[in-house]
Amino acid sequence: MISKNTPFLIQKSLLAKGKLIDLSQPIIMGILNVTPDSFFDGNQYIEREQILNRATDLVQQGAHIIDVGGYSTRPNAKNISVQEEMDRVIPTIQSLLEAFPELVISIDTFRPEVAKYALEAGANIVNDVLAGGEDMAMADLVAKYKVPYIIMHNVGNEQNMHITNRAGNTVVELLKFFDRKIYYLSNLGIADIIIDPGFGFSKSLDENYRILKNLHYLTDLNLPILVGLSRKSMIYKVLGTTPEQALNGTSALHMVALMNGANILRVHDVRQAKECTLLFNKIKDLIDFNI
Repeated sequence: MISKNTPFLIQKSLLAKGKLIDLSQPIIMGILNVTPDSFFDGNQYIEREQILNRATDLVQQGAHIIDVGGYSTRPNAKNISVQEEMDRVIPTIQSLLEAFPELVISIDTFRPEVAKYALEAGANIVNDVLAGGEDMAMADLVAKYKVPYIIMHNVGNEQNMHITNRAGNTVVELLKFFDRKIYYLSNLGIADIIIDPGFGFSKSLDENYRILKNLHYLTDLNLPILVGLSRKSMIYKVLGTTPEQALNGTSALHMVALMNGANILRVHDVRQAKECTLLFNKIKDLIDFNI
């Protein structure tokens, strides 16, 4: 529960290639998967008209950032080539900026080659599910382009990122993971780092909920926290439903995340997430008043 003792986020904004992103209140990142096999919206946004219609909906409903992904990270997804991923995302970024010149775009990729061409095409942020991987080539690229960098907790690679075979305190593991990454990235001169606990990646069902319940501990890192909960299996498995029926559960967990310190919600359903942030802001604005 929010109290007057809740740690305040030190970093109140991000600078994304000349575009300032205000983080004084929670913001929404809308998902645009240009893939045939994503777990929820695969094959829906392939043609240019479909992509632009989706982007229009995301912007009109209140998305502050659009996250473009061309490589599905769902379990057992097909491994595609670098060229195929670029063929999906680069024309998409170009089309989006033709239609919405002021749009802030995040490129969702773990491949430095894809990120490089996406940034040159106009993307503003790198969203990396492998947090640089082992060789940290992505970190060098981000440092060169001086863009915000979203690093997600994950203990695998693109082929085994969903395997859960660990024991221990997951929250402590996340803190150690991020502390190590932040130290390295800061020494490279990367100023804008966003941390993502990686819900659904290399974690059991209970671990996902343990992290969500204790998300506020990550605020000690004094960096923006992004959460990606939208329609994931941690929701629909508990409810005994499907991704298509997981919107209500997603909204419920979004409010929990916001109450525990989340700053960016990465979502399929922008309007409903926006409503969560508005209600959260109303609660937050009243916390200094006595009953």
